[in-house]
Amino acid sequence: MRRRRFVAGTIGTLAGIALGPVPSWADVPVPRTQGWQVVPAPGSTPAAQLRRIAAAGPRLAWAVGEENLGGQSQQGALAMVWNGSVWTKTDVSHLDHTRLSDVAGVCSTSAWSVGQPAGNGSPLLHWDGTNWREATFPGMGETDVRLTSVAVGPDRRVWICGSRGGAVRLLQGNGRRWRWLDPLPVASANLYRVVVRSPGEVWVSGDQSNGGGWSGLVARWDGAWTVLPSIAGLRLGIADLHSAGPDDVWAVGTEAGVGGPPGRPGNPALSHWDGTAWTRVEAGFTIGSLTGIAGDAQGRAAWISGWNFQDQSRSTYLRRDGGGTWTVVRGPAGTAPAPYLNDVTSVPGATGFWSVGMTSPAPYPPTEAYAEHLDA
Repeated sequence: MRRRRFVAGTIGTLAGIALGPVPSWADVPVPRTQGWQVVPAPGSTPAAQLRRIAAAGPRLAWAVGEENLGGQSQQGALAMVWNGSVWTKTDVSHLDHTRLSDVAGVCSTSAWSVGQPAGNGSPLLHWDGTNWREATFPGMGETDVRLTSVAVGPDRRVWICGSRGGAVRLLQGNGRRWRWLDPLPVASANLYRVVVRSPGEVWVSGDQSNGGGWSGLVARWDGAWTVLPSIAGLRLGIADLHSAGPDDVWAVGTEAGVGGPPGRPGNPALSHWDGTAWTRVEAGFTIGSLTGIAGDAQGRAAWISGWNFQDQSRSTYLRRDGGGTWTVVRGPAGTAPAPYLNDVTSVPGATGFWSVGMTSPAPYPPTEAYAEHLDA
């Protein structure tokens, strides 16, 4: 089932954003402040955005999205790689993709991406250290196959969520052998994110129909499916989750609500599972979205990326303190007109974090790809 999600850029002029002509954000001097720092990600064709990011270490990361949104020619996939010093745009012109929606990797020759093709089917992409190439898998080329998110565990096993044969499910493999796992036992569901907690424990998030709209969906695979109770909400989708254990799961997303003009901003949704029930937690702002969540070196949920409609002068995060309380934290000022974050991730082997998105929430030129880094 295809369902309209609240995504960056749908608000457009409804958000009251008047950008006007502005210079490329990569040309704006970056102020040196403590905390999050802007790291230029140049080379994309406006309008462009980075949707997801994955890091293998301090000197290797990948970010994916799309560019040329609203252009006269067809929009195209966007992929970048971090070498420890700079972001570089990689050539994906040989791929028939209009968008790359997720990326995951653990070393220089073991990264994977999925996206939206221009034609039928849903290709799987592999990074060989230099280029992105299509990889074969069972169901490749079938018109009803859709791959929506990808994760790679420390054992380099690859987990992909999507749909095949009219049901949502996981595709699992090692790059040579693949198999589709049992369908998720939930009717009318969409999966947006897959997360590996351990080699034998994988979590997914998305939404499911509740009769008059949809509610938040979180489930665990450990050889069989365990579906947690749905997260109640008015058209609520879960964009990302973090599990520190079966009784400590955080889910983030956006509640679209009911009524209002098309493309109206939603409300940030933060929920915690204690092993028995979901509890909604205040996000610290009321209009906007929560898009990604990342854990720290101890495996605890630590940072959430978001967008605060009521204060768009800087990027917006939630940071969890030692007492477990989430607090709003702002990114650097003056580097982008109204930055919108789509994702946040930790850096293995270090104490840092990356976030990505775009320089404004309106997906029209001159909006460009955007990245921030925290050396914690």
